[in-house]
Amino acid sequence: VQLQASGGGTVQAGESLRLSCAASGNIFNINVMGWDRQAPGKQRELVATIARGGNTNYTDSVKGRATISRDNAKNTVYLEMNSLKPEDTAVYYCTARATVNGREFDYWGQGTQVTVSS
Repeated sequence: VQLQASGGGTVQAGESLRLSCAASGNIFNINVMGWDRQAPGKQRELVATIARGGNTNYTDSVKGRATISRDNAKNTVYLEMNSLKPEDTAVYYCTARATVNGREFDYWGQGTQVTVSS
């Protein structure tokens, strides 16, 4: 599975941004897709996930400001973030979890930088 993320950039606080991630390769066993992020000097953290059936999960710090969505036909996951804050500055990584014969395999994309200036 290969994950190609796009959409990062530099924005002002309060603005919005939409990240996209296209999955390719052996995608048929992917159940959950999502986004992690890692800010400078901090541990990587989960931002949001979405299951194939549409169930979503968000970290508390983005609840109400982020929407994760998924286009299964395009094998693409999106993360739209509104009211961005400087603390949202991080490298955002697209993630995918596939289940094969009861075993789970995790994949990460190359990361896209999001910088929010105050």
